[in-house]
Amino acid sequence: MKKPKSFDFSKKPVNPCFLMTVAKWIISFPDLRKRKFKLEKINMDGLEGPYLLLVTHSSMVDFNVMLKATHPHKVNNVMTLEGFNTYTEPLMRSLGVLGTRKYINDIHLVRNIKYCIDKLGNTFVLFPEARYSLDGCTSYIPSSTAKLIKVLKVPVVVLKIQGNFITCPQWNKINKKTHVEAQMEQIITAEECKDITVDEIAARIREHFQYDDYKWQLENKVKIDHPRRAEGLHALLYKCPHCKAESQMDSKGTKLFCNACGKTWEMDEYGQMHALEGKTEFSHIPDWSNWERACVRKEIEEGTYYFEDKVRVETLPGSFKFYKQGEGTLIQTLEGTTVKCNYYGEEYTLFRSAKSLESMHIEYDYLGRGDCVDISIPDDSFWCYVSKKDCITKISFATEEIHKFAVRK
Repeated sequence: MKKPKSFDFSKKPVNPCFLMTVAKWIISFPDLRKRKFKLEKINMDGLEGPYLLLVTHSSMVDFNVMLKATHPHKVNNVMTLEGFNTYTEPLMRSLGVLGTRKYINDIHLVRNIKYCIDKLGNTFVLFPEARYSLDGCTSYIPSSTAKLIKVLKVPVVVLKIQGNFITCPQWNKINKKTHVEAQMEQIITAEECKDITVDEIAARIREHFQYDDYKWQLENKVKIDHPRRAEGLHALLYKCPHCKAESQMDSKGTKLFCNACGKTWEMDEYGQMHALEGKTEFSHIPDWSNWERACVRKEIEEGTYYFEDKVRVETLPGSFKFYKQGEGTLIQTLEGTTVKCNYYGEEYTLFRSAKSLESMHIEYDYLGRGDCVDISIPDDSFWCYVSKKDCITKISFATEEIHKFAVRK
């Protein structure tokens, strides 16, 4: 089979068409009214744009909040190719959306962002975490974000959204339609951007991008009493803190339990975990996931980390369709991540070194097709559907920790 044509990243973006305004009024704004949305603006007096807007990323609610916060001004934004596949490339391009692949150096993206700001005069929206948060807290932010800001030389605004994760976490895609609020703050002026260093920009982004949706939920008493609120939590909390078994966790209704030792926890209406018997090791979900990450980090530092699995591989060279490549092998070591598979009729090996792959895009049960990881090269994306149970959160943690370990060395 001949390899299909890849996505044209060089194509110039356009101003969003009238459909964006229609979407605001019939989808975004009514949804936020139901949630009693509140927006606080800080240091925004007199700032009309264009500027770079950095938005926290936890669920599809982000887009509704972003459109409300920037209204009535035109904006362009970036979306990865699976979004173009879902909503069609003609529609996305007409809405002024730029396509990209995750964790790939893309000079066309930089040029087109600059075009949107300098030529179209629009604010540009970027989700620097490049994926949905896994545990309601800040995800990995690539160093390239600060470098991009230095190139653009425009004001930088952060839109920090609270409540968007707990209303629809990626491991439980039931939208609870609960309260959401946000703070919109200018963190770098155009004048500052000329003199500030890349490291100072990165530090300022990290400072203003700190969030914890579960902490916010508890402090603000945002009640979620959905009877299935804990279902899927085992995908994130894959390791039992009692017996230390991995991939033996499961969940149902409001309960999370370990099939290896039988210990059970319940999630209350404010997102806190409680052991039904014995000690509650972690009441705060991000503390549990941080412990899992620390365990992975220890394996890496001791040189014992290794992952291998048989995977079902699909590729996405453009936006039109996924192409089935059959069964392959996914291997992750301290040297990097490897995929061995058929590739349009020929044997192929993809390798992303530890230094080149900063983070990993994962999807829990993507479109009902299973858990998968997405690894890209400049002209294609490899979607690897794993066969092992509840392993992709650990792969995600390991990718980032292996990268940090390689950079330190």
